[in-house]
Amino acid sequence: MAESMDVIEVKNLVKLYQVFQKEPGLFGTIKSFFNRRYEQIRAVNGISFSIQEGELVGFIGPNGAGKTTTLKCLTGLLYPTSADKLSVLGFTPVQRKPQFLKSIAFVMGQKNQLWWDLPPMDTFYLNKEIYEISDSQFKKTLGELVELLDVGKILNIQVKRLSLGQRMKCELIAALLHLPKVLFLDEPTIGLDVVMQEKLREFVKNYNERYQSTIILTSHYMRDVQALARRVIIINHGRILFDGFLPSLIKRYAPFKLITLVLKNEVEKTELAKFGKIKNFDYPQVVLSVKSQDAKKITREILANLPVEDLNIEEADIEDVIRQVFIGNK
Repeated sequence: MAESMDVIEVKNLVKLYQVFQKEPGLFGTIKSFFNRRYEQIRAVNGISFSIQEGELVGFIGPNGAGKTTTLKCLTGLLYPTSADKLSVLGFTPVQRKPQFLKSIAFVMGQKNQLWWDLPPMDTFYLNKEIYEISDSQFKKTLGELVELLDVGKILNIQVKRLSLGQRMKCELIAALLHLPKVLFLDEPTIGLDVVMQEKLREFVKNYNERYQSTIILTSHYMRDVQALARRVIIINHGRILFDGFLPSLIKRYAPFKLITLVLKNEVEKTELAKFGKIKNFDYPQVVLSVKSQDAKKITREILANLPVEDLNIEEADIEDVIRQVFIGNK
């Protein structure tokens, strides 16, 4: 079996910004005309990683961590300040060669490419011409995407009359009509309700499996990452804090499990604390945090000593894990 190739290669990527610093008040405004002061911000600070063909990678971090800046460098929208290597599908992104642009797609949850006063179908036809898609390929791909996203009934309705979820589905179709080999998804589920988030996750998963596309996903919703990505890259202050598989992340930063109990009778808090750290206590439900290696033993002790009606054991919540990563790397 042939080895997968590295579709994305990043070595020591740096992106600096000059940010104007103005003193407050009228005097500060006047002074800035004659003596402008700037501060240098390192949005991306020497990061390195590679992504293989067909991988779906979660790229996560807080606001201002450098996620979107990195994606913009990878798509050629921003010039990096420096990089030993920055390659996508063998292309240098900032050159923005036509063949490169025809091989990628960048979907931002807060931006749109659909024409507001026209139906989505008009944008699809426009993109067909821009990407020089043949009639047969356009019909086939559009049919598959419409079926996957279940939007057949809204293609000829003005975009401004669609719901946010419907618009996001059509944004994805517009971005994927040319079947990009690399897909950059920046907060694709932002602002959507829980049901629509789940539908879009399912679509991204199916699209990745069907077309073996390489996908980088950023999201503040950890459920997106947990549901889709086997591998995660965590970035903060422009530096990579972790790059690896989710189970390794949990094992490294959250070596504990959560035991949720439903009690038949009330139990003193001090009695519950003997079995583990109390994360939540709202009678009749109790959530205890215990070391992973002790979970089975403690479960037996709980069942033997407490009036338990129901019990459930879970891994640590992914948001708690990410929080531990940031705390441990301050």
